[in-house]
Amino acid sequence: MERTARIERKTNETNVKLDLSIDGEGQSSIETGVPFMTHMLDLFTKHGHFNMTVDAKGDIEVDDHHTTEDIGICLGQALVQALGDKRGIKRYGNAFVPMDETLAQVVVDLSNRPHLELRANFPSQKVGTFDTELVHEFLWKLALEARMNLHVIVHYGQNTHHIIEAIFKALGRALDEATSIDPRVKGIPSTKGML
Repeated sequence: MERTARIERKTNETNVKLDLSIDGEGQSSIETGVPFMTHMLDLFTKHGHFNMTVDAKGDIEVDDHHTTEDIGICLGQALVQALGDKRGIKRYGNAFVPMDETLAQVVVDLSNRPHLELRANFPSQKVGTFDTELVHEFLWKLALEARMNLHVIVHYGQNTHHIIEAIFKALGRALDEATSIDPRVKGIPSTKGML
């Protein structure tokens, strides 16, 4: 069974097309109009061993908010679609990623109980032209639409670029673990019988 999804979202602010294959090879073709977000999604895809294409056009002449937010929405919806009933998955994932002086940890539960816990301080308000507060916006919309419990903890770090990069790499790795099929898991990995 191929675990793939295609999501299209068109609003007055953005037009996003996203294709996701969970069982990929880390290949990506990403164009967001927001260079830093493009870079982070590329890292996420590589470290999660997903295949993903993103073509996003948004009102970046206003700012990067709508484009970043809507990509998070589309990625979350794609995860739900590609996972289907979640039969046989590990469900939980945990990854630590160091990036020079930074150590980030991401823990996920594909539980159908959306929550974001972000414990991170960004020393700079911008990386290039990218507003660092948009990291929270992206992660919250991703967690909400993917209906997952997402905990992001930056244990320490000084360089804002390194902090965000470590988060996105750890996110990819944690989701790779959580979406992996475990042959020991029979059916849905929950005593409730559904997720």
